[in-house]
Amino acid sequence: MTGLRLIRGLAVCIAAAGLCVPQMAMAAIPQNGKAPGVYDVRLHESGALLGQVVSPESQPLAGVPVKLRTSGKELAGATSDKNGYFAFAGLANGVYEIVTPEGRGVYRVWSHAAAPPSAQPGALVVNGDDTVVRGQQAMRGFRDLMANPWFVAAVITAAVAIPVAVHNGRGSKSN
Repeated sequence: MTGLRLIRGLAVCIAAAGLCVPQMAMAAIPQNGKAPGVYDVRLHESGALLGQVVSPESQPLAGVPVKLRTSGKELAGATSDKNGYFAFAGLANGVYEIVTPEGRGVYRVWSHAAAPPSAQPGALVVNGDDTVVRGQQAMRGFRDLMANPWFVAAVITAAVAIPVAVHNGRGSKSN
């Protein structure tokens, strides 16, 4: 009977610990700690969206296929030239996603006249960029171990179960 009570108590403790673990501890975190953002880009005076594909080391990449999407629909495709540059003509203001085989970026595109001062003259896409959020990250260090909900639950369970077992062990010796 006391064994069943102990199991029920442990189950309640584990459930309570699960509610106490912050949800952010279970979320995927980008490798560089920054969430991917939306970047402002102004169209060229001719109305074309200009861009460049580079490696993570900032080297231009030639011959990389580049796709332009909006709302999940592919609008156009291009290939980067020998200096990594590409262009898409005839675009209206809006939000576009530029995708390469190993990178992507989301850009808020403005007409040349309406663009805010902070808008860049072109889109920069890092092919092989590590800002892609991956759900299957290997644990790195003590901080990540402490953010693991299973580890936290095990520590809390041990903190409850060990004193209970010691107390119950002492009680059976005195009887």
